[in-house]
Parts: sequence; structure tokens; C-alpha cells
Amino acid sequence: MCALHYEAKQMDRLLQAMRAVAEPTRIRILNLCAHSELTVSDLVNLLGQSQPRLSRHLKLLVEGHVLERHQEGSWARYRLASDRRADDNAAGFASAVLDLLPQEDPILARDMDRLDRLRRKWDAEAADYFKRNAAEWDHIRTLHVDELAVSNALSDVTRNWTLGRLLDIGTGTGKLLELLGPRASSAVGIDLSAEMLRVARAAIEREGLTDCQVRQADMYQIPSADQDFDTAVLHMVLHYADDPAQALAEAARVLSDTGRILIVDFEQHNLAELRAEHAHRWPGFTQEQIQNWLNDAGFGDVSITRLEGGALTVCIWTAQKSAQSQAEEAA
Repeated sequence: MCALHYEAKQMDRLLQAMRAVAEPTRIRILNLCAHSELTVSDLVNLLGQSQPRLSRHLKLLVEGHVLERHQEGSWARYRLASDRRADDNAAGFASAVLDLLPQEDPILARDMDRLDRLRRKWDAEAADYFKRNAAEWDHIRTLHVDELAVSNALSDVTRNWTLGRLLDIGTGTGKLLELLGPRASSAVGIDLSAEMLRVARAAIEREGLTDCQVRQADMYQIPSADQDFDTAVLHMVLHYADDPAQALAEAARVLSDTGRILIVDFEQHNLAELRAEHAHRWPGFTQEQIQNWLNDAGFGDVSITRLEGGALTVCIWTAQKSAQSQAEEAA
């Protein structure tokens, strides 16, 4: 009886997905959202149709489980539904429909041309943001080893890791998504700053990282279920945190039983200007601080890689969920 109910539910879901895409404008929306994450305003500009009309189409596509809707402040963003749920065939159906679309069709080709122009606009906005903040970032970069050395060290440290489902906490400009995203089965970057998210979104669009996405979210209240990710990274984030221990505990919550965490931050230093002028809450960290916070959050096997160069030493801490800590918590 349960099997029959399950099959009937799957059939209903598939039929709902079929009805959702069976309309010319909705096919165009599906195609555009398969190539980029878009707002209603974006689609109004791309398709030249009214907002109420497009909102109705989007509602049907979301109800048909072929698009996903994510809230970002006062904006909602839409993207092609992921097929992470093994029991959900709507996403697979949507992908099959997209494979059948003739991309040389004049209407679809025009849509993609307009999307390319929109992407170039996003790139220009990201470049302007970098230009406005370059002086501050350049000053901090002169104080520590160069970014290429950090990126190379991160690649070395994670070389033998299976990243799986990656979470970049405090993604900022999306640099870690660019570096590690291609090796992950899927990747989500979260940040509270809408402006940073625009920069990160432009970066992953530019790099063609279709399995990566960014979301506006708080690192203390990550909008994900328990054990939703396999790897979590915090790159130059903890020194801004009011409560690093709570941030690491929340990261542990959303990691799988064998999940790994990677932290990149400064070793403890005496540069008071970073707190006064750049809003750093913490003057870097000691090995003991990070070790204790990670252990309290349920991680073990903590290791550190130190990158010296300049007034600031960059540290890379790694750890893995500890079976012993989980057993103690369950008890």
C-alpha cells in the first residue's frame, strides 16, 4: 500500500511538472534560470513582460518543482531546481526538457543574448565595488603572505579531500567558491552583505560554476537542515565574528557525521589598527582558542598550517567531525 501511495505521489508530481512547463513563456523562463539565477526584475527586462504576469508564471514553475525560489532580503531569486533529492523526478524532467530545446531558435537565442548583456552589467558593477574598496583591501594584503600562496596552500591541504556538498560561510567575493567549487558536487556560499553577494554571484557566473550558488544568510542561523553539507569553509571570517564558538557550532550542525571544516584566519597579532579601522572583532587567534572551540563543537583531528610573511601570519586550521564527541552528545 505504501509503495502504491509513493508511486501515485511521484506520478502526480511529474504531471504537475509537465503542466508547469507546457507554456511558451514558462519554457523561456526555465531556460534562462538554467543558465543564471534571476530575480523577477531581471526577467521583466529579459522577456519584456509585466511583473504580475511573470510572477504568476514563476509561481507555477516553483509549484511544479522545476524551479527553486530563494529569498534574499526583499528580493526573491529563481534557479533551476536541483536533483539532490533522490525521490524527486521533477528536477530530472526539467533537465530533460532543457536538453531537447533548440538553442538556435531565434527567440531562445535572443533571450541568451540579453542574458549575456545582463551578465556584463553585473561584471561592471562588481568591478566598481572592487574599485571603491581597493585601497582598504590592498592595505591589509600588504601585511600578510600573498593570496596566491594562500590559495596554493588551500589546494595542498584539501588535495585528498572529497569535498562533496560544500558550504562557504561568509563567502564575501566568492573566492573560495572559485577555488574549491569545481571540485565539489555542489556548493553554497552564504553572506549577510547583499553587495558582497552581487560580487560573488558575478564571479561564479563568469567562471561558469553552475553547481555553485550564493545566499543571504547569517552564519549563526544557517538556513539548512542538519547534516546538509560535507565540507564547510570559513575564509577570513572568524575575526569579524562576535561569537566564533557559536559560529563553529552552527557549522558543525549542518555538517555530515564525517564532515570536515577548514578555517583560514590570522594568528594572534598586535595590530590594533585592524580593530579600529577595519572592524576586526578579534586580533587573530591562538592555536589553543581554535582547538578548544572546534573540540567543543564536536570536531577532532585538528591540524594547522602556518603561512608566515609580513606582520600577519595566516593560519589554515582543519578538523573533522569526531565520532567520540557525537557519541558523548547522544549520551
